[in-house]
Amino acid sequence: MTDSLPGDVADMLDLALNPDEPVHVVLRRQVPRLRVRSRCECGCGTAYFELDADAVEPAPTGLGTVVAADVQLFTETGECPGEVLVFAQNGYLSWLEVRSWSDDVEVNLATALRWLQPPL
Repeated sequence: MTDSLPGDVADMLDLALNPDEPVHVVLRRQVPRLRVRSRCECGCGTAYFELDADAVEPAPTGLGTVVAADVQLFTETGECPGEVLVFAQNGYLSWLEVRSWSDDVEVNLATALRWLQPPL
């Protein structure tokens, strides 16, 4: 989606933000202006964004923090070990969070992308 973001973050936003959803369309327009401010140090891939709100229009998500997108992750065996959430604050992309529900399956942004990509 953009050269300014790390590839894994850009790819996940591309997968999570549905181009057929009106709110997601507006959020997708913000992606070229996003920068990663920081990342979680545990290795999960969670990324916190920086965005010039004056340069883009807010999405109609309402005030406060909302989950703008929720992508459940499924392994090859059908197990659901976690999810990826995309958060918006006051209509602006704020962070992408990788959540693990499993002690047995490693869940991070790299594995999430692998599980979400269609097989070649």
